[in-house]
Amino acid sequence: MSQTKQVMHFHPDYESKKAKVLECIAHFERQGQDVLQGDRNTIKSFKIDGEKINIKSFKIPNGFNAFVYKFIRKSKAKRSFKYAEKLLDANILTPFPIAYIEVFSTVGLTESYYISKHIDYDFDFRDLIHQPKFPDRVNILWQFTEFTFRLHENNVNFYDHSPGNTLIVKKGDHKYDFYLIDLNRMSFGPMDFDKRMHNFRRLWLSKTMVKIMSEKYAALYNKTYDETHALMLKYSRQFQRKIDRKKIRRAGRKLRL
Repeated sequence: MSQTKQVMHFHPDYESKKAKVLECIAHFERQGQDVLQGDRNTIKSFKIDGEKINIKSFKIPNGFNAFVYKFIRKSKAKRSFKYAEKLLDANILTPFPIAYIEVFSTVGLTESYYISKHIDYDFDFRDLIHQPKFPDRVNILWQFTEFTFRLHENNVNFYDHSPGNTLIVKKGDHKYDFYLIDLNRMSFGPMDFDKRMHNFRRLWLSKTMVKIMSEKYAALYNKTYDETHALMLKYSRQFQRKIDRKKIRRAGRKLRL
């Protein structure tokens, strides 16, 4: 029987709750409230001493990736925790990182978990896409553009900057807070104009949204509206056409089957 090793790291503020978090993980399959049940990952919420936390269980990697995550690259759980710390240090909001836990066999990673504070949010970016008459929509898009600009100014290239990965909280007086989630894919380094516009591509923006957001970003970055709009629209449309082609190919394969 292969030996396993558990590696865990807790934020100092949560060291005292380590045993209770580990108890939640021990009963993860049978307890907790579902937040996300996906093909790859599962997120459940638990209550500890009156505080709600989220535990994200990452899909067990295949043999090659299990080896990579043990010997070559940080696991998704560890990256999520480390990146959350970096974001908070830059005053960019994300659910507070509590801990990450990894379980290794002799040959690779077998289990991994990322634990964070639960955020009670009002809506996410998808609502702004699907509801063109969403209340205060233009103002929210302006503020979201400012938020993305701050990401770029802090040298954050968030590869999964997509509609479901920004949670939005109303603050009153038409002000909003934006929280990034699903953090394991990002890099840190200078963001030139091309990279910044490319980073908007996954948001699935309509032509109206591109107009609103490119106008705001151009003013923040001291670029003309025309060049900002052209590049943001170009990358948005390229990405959308790519996804549409994939859907058509998948539909064609299903028909042949």
